[in-house]
Amino acid sequence: MNIAKTFMATTALTVAAGSLAAQDMESPVAGEPMIDSMTLVSWGGAYQNSQQKAYVEPYLEMNPDVSATWDESSNEAVAKLRAMAEAGNITWDLVDVVASDAIRLCDEGLAMEVDHDDILKPAPDGTDASDDFGDLIVSDCFIPQIVYSTTFGYRTDMVPEGADAPDSVCDVWDTETYPGKRSLERRPINNMEWALYCDGVAKDEIYDVLATPAGQDRALAKLDEIKDDVVWWSAGADTPQLLADGEVFMGSTYNGRLFSVIEEQDQPVGMLWDMQVFDLDGWIIPEDIEDEALNRVLDFLWFATDTQRLADQSAYISYGPARESSAPMVSTHAELGIEMAPHMPTDPDNAENTLLYNYEFWADYRDDIDAKFQSWLAQ
Repeated sequence: MNIAKTFMATTALTVAAGSLAAQDMESPVAGEPMIDSMTLVSWGGAYQNSQQKAYVEPYLEMNPDVSATWDESSNEAVAKLRAMAEAGNITWDLVDVVASDAIRLCDEGLAMEVDHDDILKPAPDGTDASDDFGDLIVSDCFIPQIVYSTTFGYRTDMVPEGADAPDSVCDVWDTETYPGKRSLERRPINNMEWALYCDGVAKDEIYDVLATPAGQDRALAKLDEIKDDVVWWSAGADTPQLLADGEVFMGSTYNGRLFSVIEEQDQPVGMLWDMQVFDLDGWIIPEDIEDEALNRVLDFLWFATDTQRLADQSAYISYGPARESSAPMVSTHAELGIEMAPHMPTDPDNAENTLLYNYEFWADYRDDIDAKFQSWLAQ
């Protein structure tokens, strides 16, 4: 599966002429008993704000007796859902996760399998949801929302005099040319891939190498070279704040967070698109939630994942909508008025050298490699 190819193809689509009746359909649970509150789990920051503006607020306006509470625990979703299931007390209604975590949760029976065509609205021309989302439905439990990437930002005013701005991910390891702290996420994903790539492993061989204990040791040895210069982050908002405060020269984070700090906050920060890692993000419904809570979630999802709402989200953050029918509707930023397409990770100028995140690999290897990585961090 080629996420980049799948999504880039959507940018050239035009919406087929046809009836808009599909968009006027009520959700399949309309009229069923529902709770009047939801606990939604996401990542905080600019991304969660885009969800709030694009579909949570409009949904609540349509349903004034309903309230929604955010829990910013998506980075711990797997561990917390495991603990909730063990305790027999599921307190979340809908959870935003990356694709590999959705696969793990589905495999462990912690996320509900769904029929996408039964619970999600068709495209405006009547195309079934499963065809509209296409290959981005990577699990029977996963409801895609966006295509995003993890990449690097750097302080443009901290580039040494006489040096060019960094243009390669391997410049992260060049502390002589580019002195200063780096920020990296406190987990192995992406860090291990970048380390192997900058240690000379061909891009198409990275996951084969990383599947071996020797390859994992090789990645950690490469990370050892900069370990003393690293500030480790856990929340997506950390690197943008560290960059804004000038506490690091460069750091990894999600491309939408960097868009926010560059375009919305007007900070002296540049983007390093080289070896950006494409990934998917979307919803899962926890297994074993109560029927009335499930009905509310299904009613919300029918609205929040339709063609218009996913296109609306791209007006607040530079992540590509997962529906093909949404892509032609991507327009300008809701507040800044700038065209959003050039800020998408899938824009051809930004996607010259990308890595397609292998969520199936990480679904299989995550626990073992994470334990090894955390042990290395503690040394």
